[in-house]
Amino acid sequence: MIPIPVMPAAVAPHHSPRMQGDDVRLRDAARQMEATFLSEMLKYAGFDTARGGFDGGDMTDGFASFLREAQAGDMVDAGGIGLAETLFNAMKARADA
Repeated sequence: MIPIPVMPAAVAPHHSPRMQGDDVRLRDAARQMEATFLSEMLKYAGFDTARGGFDGGDMTDGFASFLREAQAGDMVDAGGIGLAETLFNAMKARADA
């Protein structure tokens, strides 16, 4: 996999020591949602077909989806696009209300 350079994260690490158990679960859920969103964006951008590394066999779609999911996860780990932080803040505000 070719690494995609991203800007450093502008948010706190997803498991900072000050976070409580509920916050950790909310942050993990938000990160998973951002990764799913990014995976779909990569899919519609043609990420899995642009490389031409797959032979077009029966398993191509399955392996391409694994590649997209891994790349999306790496993007989130590197700071993502800020969606996880926005989702976390919204879920946290709702949970605290």
